[in-house]
Amino acid sequence: MRSLTVDPLPFELEDFTAERRSLRLAVVTETYPPELNGVATTAARFVEELRILGHQAQLVRPRQSGSDRVRAEPGFEQHLVRGLAIPRYPDLKLGLPAKRSLERLWAFRRPDVVHVVTEGPLGWSALQAAAKLKLPVVSDFRTNFHAYSHHYGVGWLKKPILAYLRKFHNRTLCTLVPTDALRDDLGAAGFKRLKVIGRGVDTRKFDPRLRDEELRSSWGARSSDPVMLYVGRLAAEKNLDTLVGAYREARRRVPRAKLVLVGDGPQRRALQKQLPEATFAGVRSGRDLACHFASGDLFVFPSLTETYGNVTLEAMASGLAVVAFNYAAAADAIAHGENGVLVPYGDSMKFVQEAGQVAADLARARTMGQGAREAASGRGWERLARELEAVLIAAAEGRVACAASAGDWAQRTSSIVPSRCSTMPVQLSTQSPQLR
Repeated sequence: MRSLTVDPLPFELEDFTAERRSLRLAVVTETYPPELNGVATTAARFVEELRILGHQAQLVRPRQSGSDRVRAEPGFEQHLVRGLAIPRYPDLKLGLPAKRSLERLWAFRRPDVVHVVTEGPLGWSALQAAAKLKLPVVSDFRTNFHAYSHHYGVGWLKKPILAYLRKFHNRTLCTLVPTDALRDDLGAAGFKRLKVIGRGVDTRKFDPRLRDEELRSSWGARSSDPVMLYVGRLAAEKNLDTLVGAYREARRRVPRAKLVLVGDGPQRRALQKQLPEATFAGVRSGRDLACHFASGDLFVFPSLTETYGNVTLEAMASGLAVVAFNYAAAADAIAHGENGVLVPYGDSMKFVQEAGQVAADLARARTMGQGAREAASGRGWERLARELEAVLIAAAEGRVACAASAGDWAQRTSSIVPSRCSTMPVQLSTQSPQLR
């Protein structure tokens, strides 16, 4: 592989001590902004919040484009590795194996704890490098890759993928999951040391006051016309046939009902043929995305493969009633009938009916939207960052970070966690090693 020289840091890292409860954190992820997806957005937000709390972050990720450059600022540095586009997800990269590079990097600038966000080849390399250097590792379970398999005609891969994910996460001291239900499901599947840390939403960014009547007009919607909104990838794993059914039911009840789809993906062309009257807004971000959210009336989210589904909270914060299956973020945040509608998991016919009913009663939809905004207002990121901080500090200090039997914890820590790892000497220099 081609060598990449990392620029010297324009600042000196402080030798933090455990007493200051401040960490030197290595974050390994195969996706990060400006890439647009829930994993990237959530990872970046946690990094930002941990920096606000006084921790230093060392981000390891694939190079996203030819113009991608390493940048460093006080408390934050990035190291780029080579990656390949993911099949069917050309806008995302899969990090190539980089064990030796990570060993050199972390031997030179030793982190207190490694946080592995994704389970690809780069994530696996991080596990191997951390084990060799006896660094504590915490991981995230963020994407149901094993559940995607049947949507792409390779259902036979579900068990092997699940086995790999189990092996991957059980090599770490703690696996973070966003909901109690997912923790229980993974626990039943043999995953160990699971800890629930939920997801937050930026209610300053996503705000009903961003509703834009001119934008609605561009969709052909009058103020009295119900606008159904979908935000996410246009891909098979999102169960978009149910979305099509819900929209058609809404139009049967209210002929002027509109559907706006924000996002892109391999099913876009087929959906445009099915729904020539719908608006395909493409990928949106920042304030533009927030305006699209706030300008709808009803968020319709039929996915059955989410680990959480950040867009659900973003829709609620934007003042939209939500129709979703009763799991993941919806089960966590929605009070049925008060701020949205929960549909039994997998009951597509019920989903279609409920979405049609809400679209046909705009006053009800907007009342639930007000309740959704109120519910989302109590879900800031600060508390969640504190919960993550506590887990990371516990791991760095060799303490129990997640539920586990005493014997299981002792066996893991004896092999990969050194004593007093949070106060190990750190070798620093004005020169940085090369990543290959």
